[in-house]
Amino acid sequence: MEKKALSDTKILEIVKNAMEDMKAEDLVVIDLAGKTSIASFMVVASGTSNRHVASIAQKVEENLKAAGCRCTMEGETKADWVLIDAYDVIVHIFRPEVRDFYNLEKMWQSVANLRKE
Repeated sequence: MEKKALSDTKILEIVKNAMEDMKAEDLVVIDLAGKTSIASFMVVASGTSNRHVASIAQKVEENLKAAGCRCTMEGETKADWVLIDAYDVIVHIFRPEVRDFYNLEKMWQSVANLRKE
């Protein structure tokens, strides 16, 4: 029997729950639906250290895969910035100073609605 694909909102819920469990900081969800074809949502959060960033990313990846969602992860070795691509949801987990430097929220705010979670 073929598994039914998870909806973008279900993937977002899994990501947010995993991040909250791991005490991710400054969680922001950027609604991209209808504004770009790359994803429906982008999630940006911070960890307090490289180890915390890597741990958050690992938990998010584990929870997504346990739910049957295929995803890819990059940056986990250095863990300054980890990207998880869950197709309809793109996740960025940063150390605070790296997040400040790249400032993805500002880059996307003209395109999408941002909401602090």
